[in-house]
Amino acid sequence: MPPRRHVTLALIAIVAFIAFSFLLSSGGQQRAAFDTSIVPSDSVLHGVATAPKLENATVKAELGNAAWKLLHTMMAKFPDQPTEEDSTSLKSFVYLFARLYPCGECARHFQLLLEKYPPQVRTRSSAATWACHVHNEVNTRLEKELFDCSKIGDFYDCGCGGDDDEKAVATTKPKVGSGSFTPLKLEKDGGLTRGG
Repeated sequence: MPPRRHVTLALIAIVAFIAFSFLLSSGGQQRAAFDTSIVPSDSVLHGVATAPKLENATVKAELGNAAWKLLHTMMAKFPDQPTEEDSTSLKSFVYLFARLYPCGECARHFQLLLEKYPPQVRTRSSAATWACHVHNEVNTRLEKELFDCSKIGDFYDCGCGGDDDEKAVATTKPKVGSGSFTPLKLEKDGGLTRGG
């Protein structure tokens, strides 16, 4: 029978090996638990739109096109398997976007659509399909042509590259002065700060 200390050392080695294997298999990328206390309250998310009516039809159309481009591109780049934090963040963004949209009339219409069709944020596909459906609801109201939502994945591409490129960008943070990031310079002008 082996001495007791050899058995103890063997058990410690086995436990250490299992713990080390577990850490390696998790990739060392454990995320902190999502803190739901930072999610805006319902009164903030679903509050009354703040902007006045936008009278200039040209500006209104340009703003609408840019807004839809942003929303569809965000949905196209949303993770296939989002975390709870990702889903909550996107859902909160959509509600805040509707509340703060610079065309008050458009914002109120969009808020009504959100009541009827709440954001679907379980996957990239559900988010992209939801956004396409809501956009088509707006197009119907405006008597515009409807978009074939089966093609939405091909239509909105931000040109950011493939998944490998996304992972590389996510793990690499730009350094100030490295050429890929230009810090904002603030100047004092008569007691006011302005960027430039």
